[in-house]
Amino acid sequence: MSTSDSRDDARASDPRAEEDPSVRDLAETPDATAPDGSEVRLLVAAQGGSMAHFRLPPGATARAVRHRTVTELWYVVAGRGAIWRSSEGDGREEDLYPGRSIAIPVGTTFQFRAIGDAPLDVVGVTMPPWPGNDEAAPADGPWSPTVAPRSPGAEKDEPGVTTA
Repeated sequence: MSTSDSRDDARASDPRAEEDPSVRDLAETPDATAPDGSEVRLLVAAQGGSMAHFRLPPGATARAVRHRTVTELWYVVAGRGAIWRSSEGDGREEDLYPGRSIAIPVGTTFQFRAIGDAPLDVVGVTMPPWPGNDEAAPADGPWSPTVAPRSPGAEKDEPGVTTA
């Protein structure tokens, strides 16, 4: 199923999206797979930023990436995990748990993982809005990723598709 098909399915499950694009319910199925390997469910977008829900399965470790031009703000809604961030070689690990927020400034290399038997669910805001899949550059992180690599061309460069 293509990303556009997934987006159409998501819109069909949220009739308000047709009427008002500033309102969107969380879709049951992912709209895309992020370059880091997490599931992406699109939320709302505006001129200054875009919002999405990211999910990493229980016990999974994402691939490390670096965003070229966007800053992300994360808010953990469910699950537990850890995130490693590095800017100019100053790597630091932080715990992720419900209620915690964290900033990932532009140019920061990061990698995250879900710890325990529940998925890690994060709502993220990308500023400016996500420009496309070339935004996330592969990087080296402290952990071996466990998510399957995304096949080239598997997702379109959709406006508002935010990666984690």
